[in-house]
Amino acid sequence: MISFSPVFVSLVNVSPTTSGFYRVFFGGVALTTFIFLSGRRLSFNKSIWIALVFSAVFFTADLWFWHRSILYVGPGLSTLLANFQVFFMLLASIMLFKQQPTKMQIIAIPVALLGLLAIVGIDWNQLHSDYRLGVIFGLLTAVSYTGYMLFMRQAQIDSKHVLPVREIAIMSLLVALSLGVIAQMEGESLAINSLQDLSLLLAYGLFSHATGLILIASALAKVTTAEVGIVLLLQPSLSFIWDVLLFNRSFTLVEFIGVSMVLVAIYMSSKRTE
Repeated sequence: MISFSPVFVSLVNVSPTTSGFYRVFFGGVALTTFIFLSGRRLSFNKSIWIALVFSAVFFTADLWFWHRSILYVGPGLSTLLANFQVFFMLLASIMLFKQQPTKMQIIAIPVALLGLLAIVGIDWNQLHSDYRLGVIFGLLTAVSYTGYMLFMRQAQIDSKHVLPVREIAIMSLLVALSLGVIAQMEGESLAINSLQDLSLLLAYGLFSHATGLILIASALAKVTTAEVGIVLLLQPSLSFIWDVLLFNRSFTLVEFIGVSMVLVAIYMSSKRTE
């Protein structure tokens, strides 16, 4: 489900900010409706509200950067770059939580960088300016998603609910508000001009955002970290495949090796044992 996210962004005929708005708006409304129908309450204490606000700020930045990266470098590479968040999470765990990295995680970093170098090429200056901007935006997506994960984790520390449905619902609506304001500042319209665009945006919000995030959250408590690392590699892998199949992305053997190296490095960094 989440691997189709960049496909929806590429196919829909609206601005990057607008597609981000409808992702979290439709997803947030769906989750909020589910909460009320199930009789749950949306009350939080002050510390959780602060954590949710900051998580929304970072997720707003995440969507703003990522949607532009998708348009500049394609669904495959943009999603691969966004998954560099595992390395920024590793850095955060070292700096903020004083956790020692494993040997596997240390090795993973240069492997990922060499893989990225193989994909984008050695001579950075020869790349088109939009392509370079797309790569930078993709890495900024990873940084932003790391901030979102850290604050969302903080918001769930004292929660008695297994699934963070309430937290994700509130975060989504806060992000929708932020992106709506940003769209107005950018002079972008939030109008949906066709039934096809509406269908794509609904699918993006309901399936990739709401259902996808909840399914991931529900699985985290039931499987090992290694299994999570392997399964979540399906997102960038499938996104790259959709890019090739649906958008006729061409790639060289060197690029294929680079993608493989990055995927292996992401998996290596996701492992928490020696």
